[in-house]
Amino acid sequence: MMQAQTPLFRRDFTLVVIGQIISLFGNAVARFAIPLYLLRQTGSPALFGAAGAAGLVPAVLCSPVGGVVADRVNKRNIMAALDFFTAGLILAFTLLLGRVPLVPLSVACLMLLYGIAGAYQPAVQASIPLLVEAEQLTSANAVVNMVSTLSGLLGPVTGGVLFGSFGIRPILWISAGCFFLSAVMELFIHMPHRRRQAAGGVLSTVRQDLKESWHFIRRKRPVFLSVMVVLALFNLVLSAALIVGIPVAVVQVLGMSDLRLGLTQAAMGLGGLLGGLLTACLGPRLQLRRGGAVLLSASLTAAVLAAALLPGISPLAGYWTVTAAGFAMMILSTMLVVQLSAAVQGQTPPALLGKVMAFIMAVSNCASPLGQAVYGVLFEACSPWAVLMGAAFAAVITSVYSRGVFRELGTDMRKER
Repeated sequence: MMQAQTPLFRRDFTLVVIGQIISLFGNAVARFAIPLYLLRQTGSPALFGAAGAAGLVPAVLCSPVGGVVADRVNKRNIMAALDFFTAGLILAFTLLLGRVPLVPLSVACLMLLYGIAGAYQPAVQASIPLLVEAEQLTSANAVVNMVSTLSGLLGPVTGGVLFGSFGIRPILWISAGCFFLSAVMELFIHMPHRRRQAAGGVLSTVRQDLKESWHFIRRKRPVFLSVMVVLALFNLVLSAALIVGIPVAVVQVLGMSDLRLGLTQAAMGLGGLLGGLLTACLGPRLQLRRGGAVLLSASLTAAVLAAALLPGISPLAGYWTVTAAGFAMMILSTMLVVQLSAAVQGQTPPALLGKVMAFIMAVSNCASPLGQAVYGVLFEACSPWAVLMGAAFAAVITSVYSRGVFRELGTDMRKER
């Protein structure tokens, strides 16, 4: 007699998903509005890129610490506490806006927002294997990723409409309310947790836990190191270029409105949502060893985006090409990220999962702040289409290098099954 399959959306996993929808929507709204407000007020792509880069530094630094905490503290408590703190942060930014200089206030707020997100995500990632069955990992990761992209879809649209009509303050109030509501909901999650003995003081514990995760990666899963290098290179040469370049292209080069920028970023969120949906539906039929081809496709799509900014292309045609290219790239990148997350979770012991995921996230993202700062200067000094075309070319080279890495990781994943 066949055993009935355990449903994916049980109570606690459903609460995590709903809490993520609300929290990430508030995050998407705030992270759309604050940099755009800074760009509108200063008109400087270099300052815009530098602010984004400064914001990412705490995310990289806090991610490994967040992984250590996620493996030792109840993950529900981490998520709720950080959401309460973020609600207070957005409220403080709202009250200080107009009373203190804009640039340091915006940079400080972005640094805290990204730092909190860096500490928050390892807890979410490490909670998934505790709430679903092993064979449901790919589908569960796809759902969580779809939630993130759905919030990324709705956040910029809402932010664009409100920003263009009422300014930044209503956006900030909505964001703070979302974080508070999410924190309250997360208090009702029942999260399995086994207390671990600390290895001395706080710093000693962090150092020992990070050493343990590094030893596991280096000795047991060295392919993870290669994956981190590939992702770091791709973040450096292409992701950072798009993070800075798409707002600059839409707002300054093509002369579009804040609402149009919101629609472009919403289309990218929709692409991520579709990528997650496709991954959840296809599941084991997807082959991670073809990850290099996915990155190559994204790189070539970025070249199309760059061509849309060439002189002689009408602003409206350029805008829709940029939007379509962003949509396509998000489909491809989301499908790859979901498969990578499931591969790491399936090949890592539960006691190390939070630290290993955080370690991979930190190393993969460490190049992004440098990339954003450099691209901010390049976009101010050079033609945006030339900068993006150069980034696409560098990404093609990285994609070709990555083919062997993804083949090895895909082979290891099949062995684990």
